[in-house]
Amino acid sequence: MIRAILTDIEGTTSSISFVKDVLFPYARAHIGTYVREHRNDAAVREALAQIDAEVGQTLDVEQAVAQLVAWIDADRKITPLKALQGLVWEAGYAKGDFHGHMYPDAVERLRAWHAAGLPLYVYSSGSVYAQKLLFGHTEYGDLTPLFSGYFDTRIGAKAETGSYRRIQAELGIPAEQILFLSDIPAELDAAREAGLRTCQLVRDPGATPSDHPTAVDFDGIALA
Repeated sequence: MIRAILTDIEGTTSSISFVKDVLFPYARAHIGTYVREHRNDAAVREALAQIDAEVGQTLDVEQAVAQLVAWIDADRKITPLKALQGLVWEAGYAKGDFHGHMYPDAVERLRAWHAAGLPLYVYSSGSVYAQKLLFGHTEYGDLTPLFSGYFDTRIGAKAETGSYRRIQAELGIPAEQILFLSDIPAELDAAREAGLRTCQLVRDPGATPSDHPTAVDFDGIALA
């Protein structure tokens, strides 16, 4: 019996293209202006100090911005970059420049599972802050009340078995009663190795095949 669901975001609840074609370009285009205008805010000062620590030297604001853009272009998962991207996205959501993309089937099923009393959790490589922004600003409204908790790479990398063992320990639910949803076989392999049940979302016909149970959308996910 499934007693909790742990879901990925990109390619699972939401379109990969939303992050790739909307969020990342928006952050790249606006991060310099945001850092310059908010350089004295506590969160930005902290991120700038973390950038200095990451590169091993003290950078001025323009050098820090150049480093951030270089990390974006290299698709690096650096903590201060994630923090600042989240702040830029928050401003974009607030201005209505975009909404968090959600597949309609995912919204319907997540709401139904929540209404049935099934705890829902999110595990994504994006920061918890960014996860909450996305789910909090969808065209379907604020979906954050549906979720009981969020995990990001601070718990561990998504392709590492230990990450799922740590999540299972935090949830306090037997591993075999947790269902993990993702479109990435390597993540599903790691979750299965930790004892979790798995289901691969195969929304793209060209998706990498695996030996995990599959579903083309949330309506096809079996909880039995």
